[in-house]
Amino acid sequence: MTHARAERAALSDLFVQLGPDAPTLCEGWTTFDLAAHLVLRERRPDAAGGIAIKPLAGYTASVQESLKARHGYAGLVELVRSGPAGIYGLVPGMDKAVNTMEFFIHHEDVRRAQRVWEPRELPADLEETFWQQVRAGRRLFLRRSPVGVVLHRIGGGVALGGAKNAPRVEVTGTAGELLLFCFGRQSHARVDVSGGEEAVARLMDAPLGV
Repeated sequence: MTHARAERAALSDLFVQLGPDAPTLCEGWTTFDLAAHLVLRERRPDAAGGIAIKPLAGYTASVQESLKARHGYAGLVELVRSGPAGIYGLVPGMDKAVNTMEFFIHHEDVRRAQRVWEPRELPADLEETFWQQVRAGRRLFLRRSPVGVVLHRIGGGVALGGAKNAPRVEVTGTAGELLLFCFGRQSHARVDVSGGEEAVARLMDAPLGV
């Protein structure tokens, strides 16, 4: 089983365990909303544009609500579990390249929104995959950072991003934790953050990610 499919299966199991009303780290979304988002992303490409493009967000939200009404929570969870669907299942390598990161982040969105949680120890090859994705995408992920950012991977590796000619903040952690940090989960990523007090505060509040 690929890591993408393993994360999908684990998240689906967690959806079942927690039910539709559990919190997530996606602001304003319950597990029901997140399940609908994942189904929309794979199975409704006509509405997926609003995930990243604000003028289209209204249509995306309406389709997401219609999916909830049509399938119910249990139905959506089974659609998530049965994937990858759409282009992610048709194009060779697409599931691994895109969904490994997507489902890891959303799995952690659910795990870390609960009262008790601990970070997972990830397989070495998955850590390496995430580090390569952090390095390749750091300028995109950190483009809205008001300060410079130096990412230090535990085990080796440094990557720079954020604003140039600005105070720098050092962020140290495993590749998985750095990925979560770069995707706007700063307060829930298990990392060490050091730098000037104001610069750190600005980075922690910045809307990072795609």
